[in-house]
Amino acid sequence: MNKIPSFNINHIRLLRGIYVSRRDKVGTEEITTFDIRMKEPNREPALHPGALHTIEHLAATYLRNNPEWKDSIVYWGPMGCLTGNYLLMRGRLEPADILTLMQDTFRFVAEFEGEIPGAAPMDCGNWVLHDLPMARLEARRYLEEVLLNCKPENLVYPE
Repeated sequence: MNKIPSFNINHIRLLRGIYVSRRDKVGTEEITTFDIRMKEPNREPALHPGALHTIEHLAATYLRNNPEWKDSIVYWGPMGCLTGNYLLMRGRLEPADILTLMQDTFRFVAEFEGEIPGAAPMDCGNWVLHDLPMARLEARRYLEEVLLNCKPENLVYPE
């Protein structure tokens, strides 16, 4: 079998950031898949599953309710390696196009208080696997250390 494109990214040199993972044509529309990389693969501890699950619920809720962007959001979900998330959006977009949106999203997660949306037995397949304090900490760290200080190497995959 052929190696899929995401396995051809140099994970040894990959930094935290926002990257275009792929672009796909669906009918007449183009879908951009973003790699929202919160951890340096294999060089720092992965996200705790409870924190990542909470980030998923909060970010997906925020994005799908964002007045400016909600009609462009196709999907937000965690990576199996627990180092970040995938964001699928309508249109041919670049990381710089969504930097402010990601800053706002992670600020929302970092400051969130209250009941986690969808964290109930009727709404979620593993409703007990949530960790709001850790989600807030990880979101704040990503926001302050990466999103508010983005450099070109945080926006383009390494060679």
